[in-house]
Amino acid sequence: MSVAVGLDFGTTNSAIAVATPDATIHLAAFQDAGRVTTTCRSMLYFFHPHDEEAEGRQVVAGPEAIQSYLRAEPRGRFMQSMKSFLASRLFEQTQVYQRTYRLEDLIALIVRELKVAAEAQFGAIGTTVTVGRPVHFAGARDAEEDRLAQTRLQQAIHQAGFSHICFEFEPVAAAAHYETLLDHDELVLIADFGGGTSDFSLLRLGPSLRQGVQTQQRILGTDGVALGGNDFDSRFIRYLVAPELGLGTTYRSFGKVLPMPSEIYAELERWDKLSFLKTRQTLNRLHEIRAQALEPAKLDSLLHVMEQELGYTLYQAVERTKFALSAHEANAFVFTEPPVDIVADVTREVFETWIDAYLQEMSTCIDRLLERCHVVPGDIDSIFMTGGSSFVPAVRRLFAQKFTAQRLRSGGELTSVARGLALCARSQQ
Repeated sequence: MSVAVGLDFGTTNSAIAVATPDATIHLAAFQDAGRVTTTCRSMLYFFHPHDEEAEGRQVVAGPEAIQSYLRAEPRGRFMQSMKSFLASRLFEQTQVYQRTYRLEDLIALIVRELKVAAEAQFGAIGTTVTVGRPVHFAGARDAEEDRLAQTRLQQAIHQAGFSHICFEFEPVAAAAHYETLLDHDELVLIADFGGGTSDFSLLRLGPSLRQGVQTQQRILGTDGVALGGNDFDSRFIRYLVAPELGLGTTYRSFGKVLPMPSEIYAELERWDKLSFLKTRQTLNRLHEIRAQALEPAKLDSLLHVMEQELGYTLYQAVERTKFALSAHEANAFVFTEPPVDIVADVTREVFETWIDAYLQEMSTCIDRLLERCHVVPGDIDSIFMTGGSSFVPAVRRLFAQKFTAQRLRSGGELTSVARGLALCARSQQ
């Protein structure tokens, strides 16, 4: 069976889909702690050299990375959110247990896991793939850094075994999926919320347009902002976790009382940077500060989180709370890893104040897109919202206020982009 392949490499989750000649879409499935899922966590786990459970393996990706991390003793290196580094010239390579990895090497390990899973289920899928990309990569300050990010992603995917690679904007891919659900023509705003970016596209979609009109001719415009679900998560770290790990405390140095270095906590907030915070230089510096700290117990907690590679455990605590606040007005944040014991009540109202500046940035981006396309909110027939943060009530309320709740659509929040990419790949054959 000749198939067309779509690859959605995400900051938090990735997916791979194939389209058959009749445009039927199949998603590769993954085993994750006893359940079957069509998304693969964009994560890596490097076994500690003294971990007997490694059985000769150095690294695993996806759901197996999580399970290996949770079982490990001693614990190795856990990495996530690597997509966020693509536009950064500061990250070229990192050292993991005496071996050097380029960013492209790390991403290739995850993409290869996706390709292997797809081939195990569907047979040979070839070496041609259509890949999603955000309108603006996270951290890209200009067009040159956007090009750098795409080039590095292309190199990683090529290294994973794909030799013919095409790129498509992620919201345009989501539109291709949404269009299959339509029995009439619409002017649609696609809102795709990823872990590191939020992207918006305005398109004309529908059955009469699908025949004979290329997708690119139906795109009125695209725009995006380099913020997403990870930025929402960072607010929990800043306001609930970091103060318990020493943020805002002081230490003595050469007769002076100095504040704790803020840059350490800035990196603690970011999942993409947290994996790389554990360096000998940073740990030595913190041990020196701890000896002079006025609240040494909090520094002990910070060192414990870093030395024991508790980033994923912390990530889980944040995700549980954020998810609960989508359904309830209040919930308890709980992160207990002795000696760290952080328990705090959080209300949805407070969380929304934390992310308000991000919502305003999204709102401004949408207004800019509509103005550039000479479209007013009343012209838009529907808004298709996809991606994890589309579940956040404040995000949905932003769109309901701009366009009315009756026009909001959703579905396949974590797989619509991969499905659409496979459809785009099929149309290009």
